[in-house]
Amino acid sequence: MCEKVIEINFGDSLSNLSLKASSLKCPPPFLLKTYELLEEGSEVEDEMKIVSWNEEGNGFVVWSPAEFSELILPRFFKHNNFSSFIRQLNTYGFKKISSKRWEFQHEKFQKGCRHMLVEISRKKCEPSVFPSYLKSCSEENGMANNSSVEENNDNNHELLMEENKNLKKERMELQMQIAECKALEMKLLECLSQCMDRQQNKVRRLC
Repeated sequence: MCEKVIEINFGDSLSNLSLKASSLKCPPPFLLKTYELLEEGSEVEDEMKIVSWNEEGNGFVVWSPAEFSELILPRFFKHNNFSSFIRQLNTYGFKKISSKRWEFQHEKFQKGCRHMLVEISRKKCEPSVFPSYLKSCSEENGMANNSSVEENNDNNHELLMEENKNLKKERMELQMQIAECKALEMKLLECLSQCMDRQQNKVRRLC
């Protein structure tokens, strides 16, 4: 009897340790920031929402990808690339569940369940040519039809156009920075030249 009691107590202590270890585990920063931006968005009026939880609270919708890229992403992720955000979602196993809007879902990512974020981990890269967020449910089950393929192509085209727009914007910003650097370089060279001329004049006077 004593041996059994000792085994049970030891098992209980191990389970307590495992519970404490899981409670100390922190969720990935990407998931935590995504959850926080959704919680912040829930305080905004419906007609002004850029991103929000869906009605069931088991997924979220990006209502305006352009405004989301321009206003939300830079605040939370220090970039404005919507396609990069979606690729991150894909690496954590999120699925695009609607062909008519940018709605994403993960069984462990739910409104009011912040504690479940620690249970989400990165998945291994799939060998498929197209990422899972561009596939409809029927494609995943092997029952794709022509209409669903066309819808996915439209989504893919929209995503590429959005990324192209962001790249053009980044290019313009870089060109402006280069122009500013060149102007600064010319001013520095001019100041250096003036200093050298003054020094030469002083030397001549001393001679």
